[in-house]
Order: sequence, then C-alpha cells, then structure tokens
Amino acid sequence: MGGSTVLHTVDAVPLARVPPTSFRAVPTGISELDRALGGGLVPGSVTLVGGEPGIGKSTLTLQLAAEQVRCGRSVLMVCAEESTTQVRGRAERLGGLHDDLLVTSVSSIDGVVDLVDRHRPDLLVVDSIQTVHLASATGGAPGSAGQVRACAQRLVVEAKARGLATVLVGHLTKDGSLAGPKVLEHVVDTVTELAGDRHHALRLLRVSKHRFGPTDELGLFEMASAGLVPVDDPSGLFLADRSVGTSGSVVLPAMEGHRTLLVELQALVARSTTPHPRRSSQGVDQRRLALLLAVLERRVGLDLSGVDVYATAVGGVQVTEPGSDLPLALAVVSAATNRCLVAQVVACGEVGLGGEVRQVAGLERRLHEAHRLGFNRAILPASAPEPPAGMTAVRVDTLADAVVAAGLSPGPAGSGVVVSADPVVSTEPPPMG
Repeated sequence: MGGSTVLHTVDAVPLARVPPTSFRAVPTGISELDRALGGGLVPGSVTLVGGEPGIGKSTLTLQLAAEQVRCGRSVLMVCAEESTTQVRGRAERLGGLHDDLLVTSVSSIDGVVDLVDRHRPDLLVVDSIQTVHLASATGGAPGSAGQVRACAQRLVVEAKARGLATVLVGHLTKDGSLAGPKVLEHVVDTVTELAGDRHHALRLLRVSKHRFGPTDELGLFEMASAGLVPVDDPSGLFLADRSVGTSGSVVLPAMEGHRTLLVELQALVARSTTPHPRRSSQGVDQRRLALLLAVLERRVGLDLSGVDVYATAVGGVQVTEPGSDLPLALAVVSAATNRCLVAQVVACGEVGLGGEVRQVAGLERRLHEAHRLGFNRAILPASAPEPPAGMTAVRVDTLADAVVAAGLSPGPAGSGVVVSADPVVSTEPPPMG
C-alpha cells in the first residue's frame, strides 16, 4: 500500500537474572519519622505527606529539612504557598536557620528543575503540590486535576533520573481524600498522612503506601511551641491526666500498626430530655457504638431506651479497631450502673451480634505493654493467650459474662448493683463532685 510497518520487538528476561538493587534509606534525624518510613528517605524516592490544612505538614517538612542540613546534606524547599519571609519566621521559631537550607517561592515546575540543576540538592521539598504548575501541561490553574497530575509526574521523573529524594506536601479535602487526582497516590513511592485533632497536641503519621518497606508502622508527635516533638511513650501521654475512681472509664490496649497505645475510653449516660435519646461519640465509630448499645439491651438486658449515651476516646485519638468493643461496652455499663473499675484493669475484645466476645490480633503485645505501665488484670476473650507474669486474665465467653465478671451486673429494680465475689470494680462508691 505504498508503505511498510516497522514492528519493534521486545524481550523478557528471567526474574532471577535481574540485577539486585539495595534501597538504603537515609535517616531523617527525626526518630518517629524514621520509624514510620522504615529507616528514612531513599534517594530517588518521592514521598507524599498529606493532611488537613493546619495540621502541621509544613512544620514537619521544615523540621525534616533542617535536620537534613544538620547532617551535612543540602536541601531545596519550594514554598509556593508562602513567601520566603514567612518561611524564615517559622524557621526561626523551630531553630532551623541554616546556610545550606535553600528556599524559594517559585511556583513553576520548570523553574524548580532549573534550581535543582544549579544547586544540586540532596533533598527537594515541594509545599504544596496543589500550588505549583507546569507550563506545558493542559489542565487549567494550579491545583486542577491535570496540573497536579502533570507536576507530580514531572517531579517523579526528575527524582528517579537524579537520585534525588523528594517530598511533596498535599492537602486533604473535607471527606479525607487527597485533593487532586487519585493517580497522584499511584505515581509516588510513599504515601503518608499526618492526622490528629487540631484541638489536641497529638499528631499521628500513618503510612498507607511504601515501596521500600512495610506500611504498618506509625509515627507519633506532640505539637509544641518548638514544633512537632517525637513521642517515645504515647501510652504515658494518653494516661497522664487520667482520673481514677470515675465511672464510665475503661482502658483499651489498642494496636496502631506494630505499636500498642493504651487509650482511655469514656462513656456517660444521662436521662434524656428529648423523645429521641442522643447517641454521640468522639474518637470512636458512632455506628459501632449504636451496635454495642443494641447488643447490651438485647443480650445483657440493660435498658438504655430512655437515656442519652455519650462516648469518647480521650486524647484526640481515633479508635476504630474491633478490640475496642469490649472496653467500650463495659464503659457504657459502668456509666449506667455508676460503678467504676479499679485503675489497674484493661479490657480488649471484639463483640459479635450474638453477644459473644472474640479474640483480636496482637493480644500478647497489648498485654505486655499494659503490664509495663502497671496494669495487673485484663478482661479478655476465653481464647486469649496467657498474659505476662504478674498479670491476671479474666476470661469471658460473652458480653454478659464480662459484665458479671466485672461486677457491673444490674440487679432487680431497686436492689442496686450486684458485685461479684472477686470483683474487678472498686467496691467504694465513686467520689462526689
């Protein structure tokens, strides 16, 4: 037909003949960040730090840049959202003023690449990916789907070609998804999210994708005047201001990745003043709370139809794991009966619709952490492993058994509370006021 088609052939090689490559992570100098990333940042990798506005992303990346400079590495920070004067002010507050820490407010990706060519940094930080743009991309203004995709892909190509560790900051929308196209998460090597309640000091850095290591680690920070401070003992932070001798309080040894966090779950039951009683929760799943209230009413016989129920996880942490079922249910019963568990008791287990108490993962590690912090008794599923020496396991098959074993079982009308022979609760009435 007057022309010919040239076919390009490709070949495949056995996987065993592919040259091995070792990914050596460079420590960031921030212990909790290194923990979450499996040792640090890998040269040539692209890491996305997501989070809601104001949660501390810019603070964390500036601290990261300053620590890298202290370790003898050069850093280029692209702060397209702020002026260089604003960045300097934050750096002074955080103690991060260094000659090898370069900063620019340029918003053009071509301009960023030109600066990388001239200064050849060891680390590139772009804050944020929604505020930079690529002139050759068709997609509208910075932050649009086409621009975010094109900018991220260009930066990934440059990072791989130069062996340049790159950190991108991205904002989360109100529904918790990353602003911009979802493909951004597929382009980068590592996806992290900095989360927390802005009214509390705790910040959690979770890793949802990591091509160079596991995704089940967690970094914990406390927001202070000097920036984000790594938290080595989070359980101590959660329980520091715990009030002992108050009804409606049960401690849960929760698991976040490989880390055990002892979290206080609180419940409050009050007479309802509306035709439809309130079911309010903070830090715990409201749907799970409603389910547990139904199980308590049907399987335990606790009438909650005329009362408001409030539940919270203290400290601004979000507790969504199944292991929180048992302690949350016991906290509600404790609040309803006005009986308080003694301070040295923890509880952990999943509750089914039939009222059965099921085992959850990582119980041995949870119990060891609880014992380390002075807890000596645990209410657990019947199939739970043996606790460490010095800790007593109170094994239960059902939620009703757990209520009885805890000494929280309500008796007939007017008879008060029936306390078991070896109660887990305090036999003293809760303090007034």
